[in-house]
Amino acid sequence: MQIDLSLHKTALAPTRRAARSPWLPLLSTLMELAGRKAELVRHSERSWASATFSGTRHTVVLSFAGAEAVTAGEQYMDALPEHEFAITGQLVADAAVVAVEHSALPEPRLEVSAELLLLEDDG
Repeated sequence: MQIDLSLHKTALAPTRRAARSPWLPLLSTLMELAGRKAELVRHSERSWASATFSGTRHTVVLSFAGAEAVTAGEQYMDALPEHEFAITGQLVADAAVVAVEHSALPEPRLEVSAELLLLEDDG
């Protein structure tokens, strides 16, 4: 395979939309909030808009395995709705736990589904 290194830098630059996508800083913040005890099960992102705002709606599912991790998961659920997010160019308008699944065997396990609405903050 040949790669043409003479392509102009703008041809290789990410699109404006992709460059502004907040998914990575969002997931990093959520993992930090979870005490680094969680495993990312699933993340989805879809565009969202109203008459005055635009942004993205994210669904994030985290799994906590083991007694220590389950305790961290419970703390995560308590902290998430009131957490002050600091994501450049974004305002977290809503963060809510929408589903929780507990299991005890073969080890304690907690799966938490959260939905977050991020609005573009151009200011």
